[in-house]
Amino acid sequence: MLTIDTARIFEPLLQSSRYKGPWGGRGSGKSHYMAGAVVEYCLLNPSSRIVCIREVQKTLAQSAKLLIENKIQEFGVGSQFRILYDRIETPGGGLIIFQGMVDATAESIKSLEGYNIAWVEEAQTLSNRSLALLHPTIRAEGSEIWFSWNPRRKSDAVDQFLRGARPDNAIVVKANWRDNPWFPSVLEEERELDLAKYPDRYHHVWEGEYARAFEGGYFASVLSQVRKEGRIGKVSADPILPLRAFWDIGGAGAKADAMAIWIVQWAGQEIRVLDYLEGQGQVLGYYTNELHHRGYKKAICYLPHDGVNANVVTGLRFKDHLRDAEFQVEVIPNQGSGAAAMRIEAVRRIFPRCWFNEPTTEAGRDALGFYHEKKDEQRDVGLGPEHDWSSHAADAFGLMAIAYEEPSRLAAFNRPIDWSKYGSSLV
Repeated sequence: MLTIDTARIFEPLLQSSRYKGPWGGRGSGKSHYMAGAVVEYCLLNPSSRIVCIREVQKTLAQSAKLLIENKIQEFGVGSQFRILYDRIETPGGGLIIFQGMVDATAESIKSLEGYNIAWVEEAQTLSNRSLALLHPTIRAEGSEIWFSWNPRRKSDAVDQFLRGARPDNAIVVKANWRDNPWFPSVLEEERELDLAKYPDRYHHVWEGEYARAFEGGYFASVLSQVRKEGRIGKVSADPILPLRAFWDIGGAGAKADAMAIWIVQWAGQEIRVLDYLEGQGQVLGYYTNELHHRGYKKAICYLPHDGVNANVVTGLRFKDHLRDAEFQVEVIPNQGSGAAAMRIEAVRRIFPRCWFNEPTTEAGRDALGFYHEKKDEQRDVGLGPEHDWSSHAADAFGLMAIAYEEPSRLAAFNRPIDWSKYGSSLV
């Protein structure tokens, strides 16, 4: 009789369930457990068919094939399996295959309809499209879909599915290094090194937390300091102080840049970051309605220099549309060459004053943490900020940092900003 040792944290996964899987950080043994579970399932169900899936799998070297082969040898059952180049044949004529999803179509994936188990490894990279293809395809009686992953962002498809609105027929466990009774000493040395030298990445890599900062990101260290000092929590608006909305202007087309808006108050020596709003492809009315709905109808709207550009359809400027919606508007002049670098330095300067309302600013903080430099890897040359999903939130926050003036007295809290000292006049 074959006996397979199982870490206690994974015992709930021994039960049958339509969806199941472990998530967490490095060193938990997730992949080893799942590879062993594949081999065990084939021994108990010799004619079963299993597909091991990754979102991107250009070669078998990127698959779980070698890990499963190692488990077959470790369990001493090599004589019962036939290991071929691109697949593994099971004891009763079943099959284990390996497939990437990124190039799959609804037609091409139909070949998986008779499979009993689908194991999605590195499931944090699985797209919503791939997940939608997978659900109805693995549909044999009693079939199961397994996932194992190290979370990246709350918006990832697998996290929304299994940690957000988790279905009733799902068994999901969190597993980290401390749950692994066979955690090796070499990984303990790496863990301690990351904890001491690379705290920005430690909690994501080892504790299974969402990635809060891109390694080497512009604001990674200051965000880490904010968390360490407990400046992310419950932050309320002062009813006396003015609300300020800082915008990065996007567009209304489906492929347009995102619109990003930070809501802040300047309260004495503090910058209270109250809320973050982002959208893509929405008309301006969506954002003005949302600001009204959230209680910010009296917010002063600060726009970047392109806020004076005329709409090609209406002929009105962006700031005119906001004023028509009864918002007070100020346009911050273009900082000229080196504007991006100025915003980055301004953010780093004001970050020690910032307090973030945790539930309403999470998406914005994730973007700030990811905002990073684009690099020419071959020449190791920095090419300035990467223009991606994170840059819109970062630009709007940078606009706030450029505009910030420390209030020296109560009467100054709502006084107009004197732009003449920046060498430009208000447009």
